[in-house]
Amino acid sequence: MEDRGGQVQDQLSDQALGAPQSGAAEVGAPAAETPAAGSAEPQSLMQQLLSDPSHDYRSLKYGDVLDGTVMQRDRDEFLVDIGSKSEGIIPAREYSTLTSDEVNNIAVGEKVLVFVVQPENQDGHTVLSIDKARQEKSWRHLQEQYDKNEVIAATVTNYNKGGLLVNLDGVRGFVPASQVTEIRGGDDASKQADMARLVGSELPLKVIEINRHRNRLILSERMAVQERRDAMKEKLIENLKEGETRKGRVSSIADFGAFVDIGGADGLVHLSEISWSRVKHPSEVLKVGDEVDVYVLSVNPQEKKIALSIKRTQPEPWSRVATKYEIGQVVPATITQLANFGAFARIEDGIEGLIHVSELSDERVNHPREVVQEGQDVQVRIIRIDPQRRRIGLSLRRANDSGMNPALLGLPDDGGQAPQGSAPQEPSADSAPVEAAPTPAAPVDEPVVETPQVETDAGSAGAASGAMAQAFAAAQAQAQTEEPNHEPETTPAPAS
Repeated sequence: MEDRGGQVQDQLSDQALGAPQSGAAEVGAPAAETPAAGSAEPQSLMQQLLSDPSHDYRSLKYGDVLDGTVMQRDRDEFLVDIGSKSEGIIPAREYSTLTSDEVNNIAVGEKVLVFVVQPENQDGHTVLSIDKARQEKSWRHLQEQYDKNEVIAATVTNYNKGGLLVNLDGVRGFVPASQVTEIRGGDDASKQADMARLVGSELPLKVIEINRHRNRLILSERMAVQERRDAMKEKLIENLKEGETRKGRVSSIADFGAFVDIGGADGLVHLSEISWSRVKHPSEVLKVGDEVDVYVLSVNPQEKKIALSIKRTQPEPWSRVATKYEIGQVVPATITQLANFGAFARIEDGIEGLIHVSELSDERVNHPREVVQEGQDVQVRIIRIDPQRRRIGLSLRRANDSGMNPALLGLPDDGGQAPQGSAPQEPSADSAPVEAAPTPAAPVDEPVVETPQVETDAGSAGAASGAMAQAFAAAQAQAQTEEPNHEPETTPAPAS
């Protein structure tokens, strides 16, 4: 004991003097230092483990959404590690929205997103749900899309009386019928048929109302389509040029015209630009869905408006009037409109002429309705053509007058078309007695006896249409000047 105590005392003295230790002391020195270092390191590691929050057990509550790792897979449930003091279980009823392929693809060790349904059941396990986790994730994603005003796509799963039902990763949304462009107006039967046809189709949608607590999600297909069309319209307007002809589809009809979709943008075809003929309402010649060719009249980039024309893609009827019709020709016509001064009649699509009130009947007419009605088909004679002003003068009372004097119609008298019963242009002395016999018939067939009546009608129509009355009076005056043989015939008329 004394020797051991002396050795320890000598070692302490040597350490104090800085002398090198012996072999025994060298071996023992590290042994004396090791416990001190070893005791400090475990203590520091323990403190780190205790202070690391990731190693704490989670305090779970209903509604928590967290990631878990599949530890075990049974026939009707999954065992999942969620970092709690006990594993969580996912019953089969809580992953019912998964398809069979999705269920089979969940393997041990795979990460899954779960929703805490019950923090702890009677067996001490946490009850989890994949369905509710997907739903909660969808709600959060939908809220982000709503905040960013984004367009989403969803498949129509069903419908009810008010609209369509869609599924967005576990969240059921509702699209009112009024917010679907392909659902036409009308009775309930037609709406139900349109909605049934849309089941299974994918629609672009925008969220217009979202309320997680009330489980309420309202969407609109019309707004999504309109937003997409606005973007397409801006691009189209940049490239669209006046004078172009494009194909389009009638998208809607209004009283003042029709809207035509020309590839992402709607242009307006005004009522006056639908047809060369008179159109009272666009529905007379167009219906929604019709494919038409349209002519670009104007483009307004500032107001994003496009003016179109359908009739300008077709030949203008007035361009061939001069070659197709001639004065004195009798043609079929349809009365289209009545006015105080006369009746308008259509002789073909895009070409209408005026039957002046003085040309309706040999009798005095106070209003055209006394003789004709709108929609009535009649035979009329052309008495004037003015292609430059796009006007045609028609006569109803002269339509059946086969002995009409060409001079009254503005035609040259070539002799071959001389009215029946009239005297020859250049009678010889020998032939005078022979031609004198039919002279009494002249007042019946010749228009000369109509001169007082025409003048009276023209005078009465002067208040309504002075220009037309003057034209008729001038034509008759010219006829009387060019045919001097008519005047001698008026002398024997009283004798007959």
